[in-house]
Amino acid sequence: MRQFSLFTVSLSSLFLLLIPHETPSTVTALYPDLTNTTCKQCAEKSTAFNYDFCTSSLQAIPVSHVTNLQGLALIAMELTLENATNTISNIEKMIGAGEFDPFALGCLKDCLELYGEGVSMLVDSIQVFWWEQYDAANLLLRTVLETAATCEEGFKEKAGEVSPLSVENYDLYQLAAIALCITDLLSPALDSDSS
Repeated sequence: MRQFSLFTVSLSSLFLLLIPHETPSTVTALYPDLTNTTCKQCAEKSTAFNYDFCTSSLQAIPVSHVTNLQGLALIAMELTLENATNTISNIEKMIGAGEFDPFALGCLKDCLELYGEGVSMLVDSIQVFWWEQYDAANLLLRTVLETAATCEEGFKEKAGEVSPLSVENYDLYQLAAIALCITDLLSPALDSDSS
């Protein structure tokens, strides 16, 4: 519970930094349905993108209702980071429980390493995003997408093996896809501003 509170405070601070001169009512008027519009645009770009997952994930964060596109991107990256961090804890518990055969245990250890690298890439993606290096953020987020897919595929190497991380991998993939799509949407906006 404390993690979620700190997470919400962190997002509230991001909102204040991103839109320092506008009141929440002004922002709502400027961005009346930004979450739905953005999720719809992203869903139209990819059949693997889940519109309902996008809207429910972003709208669960109160700040998402009164922020701009940059704010939505940061919310998505923070959600992805929170998911990956929680999954690392879950994997460590699974490994420690001793309930898996050697093959599944090896897969879990591989996933633990992949998720650890994913967390590092997510932290880096947030940092470069702050510097408006959207292409660099996109590259890092694409690698995080691969993290989820690689973890899931590892279990499929043995016939009949079921991944105990299917939900976590799906969530990580979708959250990273949301963040990636939004930063993609921002890239053309940045290019047109500089020309």
